Amino acid sequence: MLHKWSNKTMPHQTASQTLAYPATLYAPPALPDLSRAEERRRLSPSALRAFFNIMEKWQVRDEDARQLLGGVSNGAFYQMKQNPKRVLDQDRLQRVSYLIGIFKALNILYSTKLADQWVRLQNTNPIFTGRTPLEYMLQGGTPAMEVVRRLLDARRGG
Repeated sequence: MLHKWSNKTMPHQTASQTLAYPATLYAPPALPDLSRAEERRRLSPSALRAFFNIMEKWQVRDEDARQLLGGVSNGAFYQMKQNPKRVLDQDRLQRVSYLIGIFKALNILYSTKLADQWVRLQNTNPIFTGRTPLEYMLQGGTPAMEVVRRLLDARRGG
């Protein structure tokens, strides 16, 4: 027998009782406001250093690294590589954030050697349709990076 329940009450509850989340000591960290130039100026140098370190460990060609950043020109790319003090826009910071999360998850899940090779290996997961995760992210941009990040976070139980 199916019961119809109102979306506000459960069985053995009166209308005056409502469900509430239990008290917790956990407070999520405040999200950075990437619309503020000073916040982007603060985060950009470390984000760029991390990005270039990840690209080196993953052995990603500069042409593909430029594409992962959202299609950066050659000149701008090599300026960032030589002097990572350039201020990134919101989109590029978000892209780098996804890649850092992917890198972290891979290093939690796998040995260093496999973690560094994973993005370049053919993948049988239906998400990738036989492509490498790198090809998938290059073709799909930011939404694909988010999917890969969620996939790896789910695999590691995070």
